[in-house]
Amino acid sequence: MTDKRLCRRLGIIGTGRVAHALMLALAPYADLPPLVWGRSREQAEALAREAAGAAATDLRAIAEACDLIVIAVADDAVAAMAAGLARDLAPPHAPFVFHVSGRSGAAILNPLAAAGAQIAAIHPVMTFTGNPRAEIERMAAAHFAVTVSDPATLPRARAVIERLGGTAVEIAEAQRTLYHAALCHAANHLVTLLAGASQALRTAGADAPEAMLAPLVRAALENSLAHGFSALSGPLLRGDGDTIARHLAAIDADYPALGAPYRAMARATLDEMERDGLAAASPAIRTLLN
Repeated sequence: MTDKRLCRRLGIIGTGRVAHALMLALAPYADLPPLVWGRSREQAEALAREAAGAAATDLRAIAEACDLIVIAVADDAVAAMAAGLARDLAPPHAPFVFHVSGRSGAAILNPLAAAGAQIAAIHPVMTFTGNPRAEIERMAAAHFAVTVSDPATLPRARAVIERLGGTAVEIAEAQRTLYHAALCHAANHLVTLLAGASQALRTAGADAPEAMLAPLVRAALENSLAHGFSALSGPLLRGDGDTIARHLAAIDADYPALGAPYRAMARATLDEMERDGLAAASPAIRTLLN
């Protein structure tokens, strides 16, 4: 047993990728093997076996036996799980319960708080691909968004993140949706952007567009993370309207599906340039993009 104990017994609600990684990462900080509940008893048993734990027959077993409980289910299921678990809590038992959904704060767990539990939202800012051992290592370099209803709960949330090796960042309940939108804008829309660029390159005759893009995009990503918007380069920054006009003509002729996202991102880039004080967009370029 480690000297950085978190709890007597860990309870895991859910059997997916995040539940898997968190169970393996947190189990060493409990006195007893974990208890796992999932809609599929077989999946819960398989998961529990990896940490010499057991599958719970129902939520009541988790509520009664565990003092640290992780709700790692789909976003839409968090509220129902919290309500069900709350019905099974009996004073004076007061576990620390947190969910890992990005979009919701701690308030979604209020039924548990009303039943005596300490509550928090702890969201790891990373993707989980199904390799829990690798993900445990990646959590050690990750940031975790923490939202609490009661400041007295914050030390317990920070203790969990400390054991995972991550960095805690407090996000207010009222800002939780904006936080999640920012993550989706960065990660999800990047995938869409690269898919469009790859398909346009393929249409232009490139046999391996992803390999062609990789060095360029990786350099742009690293420069952007290191230097912010000042890492911008290209024809918009130079005010090269002729190049932009040629781009638009080629896109409209040969790969029109790229037209709307190209124009939207170009307009957003011009707006950011003006906010950042880099340059004012010429009216001619604005007209081209509109």
